Amino acid sequence: MHTDKDILVKGLKYLGYTVALMFSAPVVIYQAFKNQEHSLYIPVLILGFILAIAALFMAFLGIKTIMDSLFGKKQKKK
Repeated sequence: MHTDKDILVKGLKYLGYTVALMFSAPVVIYQAFKNQEHSLYIPVLILGFILAIAALFMAFLGIKTIMDSLFGKKQKKK
């Protein structure tokens, strides 16, 4: 089997986005907890949690895409 390089690059891009989200989500959550008396506390906290969930989703999507590029998609039996 050959590795599909286009799909592999796509998976690596997903993992790059994952790394960015993995650093930004905790920073946003920390800033929200640091400023609890501010009026935008709840929206910033919600944004941080959305970024954290997006990081998890992108990690699974990136790993799945890389696995598809290395091993190919499963063929359905007829």
